[in-house]
Amino acid sequence: MTPRASQLATALVLAACARRGPPPLDPGVVALVNGEPIPVAEFERELALAYEVPEGATAPAPDQLVALKQTVLRELVDRQLLLQDAKAKGISIPPEAVRTAVTQLKAEYQDGRFQDALAQGRLTEPEFEQKTAARLTVEKLVDEVVYQRVAVTEEELQGYLDAHAAEFQEPEQVHAAQIVVKELEDARRLRDELHRGAKFGDLARAHSLSADARLGGDLGWFPRGVMPPEFDAVAFSLQPGQISDVVTSEYGFHLFKVLERRPARKKDLAQVRREVERRLLRDKQEKAQAAYVQTLRERAALRTNDAALDAVKGPPSPTPQRPAAEARP
Repeated sequence: MTPRASQLATALVLAACARRGPPPLDPGVVALVNGEPIPVAEFERELALAYEVPEGATAPAPDQLVALKQTVLRELVDRQLLLQDAKAKGISIPPEAVRTAVTQLKAEYQDGRFQDALAQGRLTEPEFEQKTAARLTVEKLVDEVVYQRVAVTEEELQGYLDAHAAEFQEPEQVHAAQIVVKELEDARRLRDELHRGAKFGDLARAHSLSADARLGGDLGWFPRGVMPPEFDAVAFSLQPGQISDVVTSEYGFHLFKVLERRPARKKDLAQVRREVERRLLRDKQEKAQAAYVQTLRERAALRTNDAALDAVKGPPSPTPQRPAAEARP
């Protein structure tokens, strides 16, 4: 065969292979992630944990099951990509740290319930340790590589507060005190003494039956809706220094005195900085992690075994909810 004929034959063979595509995947594998397999058994276990059909409820419709399979597969692929990236960056968890984490989780269970939880999660103890190591590895990668790039600026903090002002509105509050007695005549007598100049705190300490008597009846600050409605109706109708008429409730007969009032007001940034920063940081971290994983996906060689996915029909009966011991990154 001439060199030209040999080259032509080779080209024809390559073209035929290209038309046929890559060889089919092993039926025991649902996907390949950069050449690393995701076994059907692992996919079925994760699907069972995600299925969680409450007893008596109907199982998901076929199209819902298909969507659930895709969600579970995506999570498994993302985890594999993150673990591969951690390995490439030299990020790992020392075995003793994994053992410590497993021991701490075991301590949350008593009377052999840890083994029951493993059985519900369809895991052996070595598999659980492997999953714990994987979870901790992914968390370390995300903390050191992804979250380190995330920060919240002062402008973002103030902007969030301005955009969510209603959530950080402090409602109107009153600071009030009370006297509680069993008999109506006692309440009326104490009210008369107050009108003659007796000190509210002294009478509360001497006569009130409520636990706050030792504090002079001081109820502290409270907004509407914390106290019984009949208390709110009186307390929020009084001005500082005013004493109520006798109020009847299931607890007895009450006298109230409003000590101070505080109008509704918008909290400033100093008061809510920690909460606003926590919300913003969590949102930015979630977006940063999603973007990071998407970049890994775009660079990865991914193959899905549709035949193997179709063959997985889902659990035949409702599955118990995921045990707390299940370490799913």
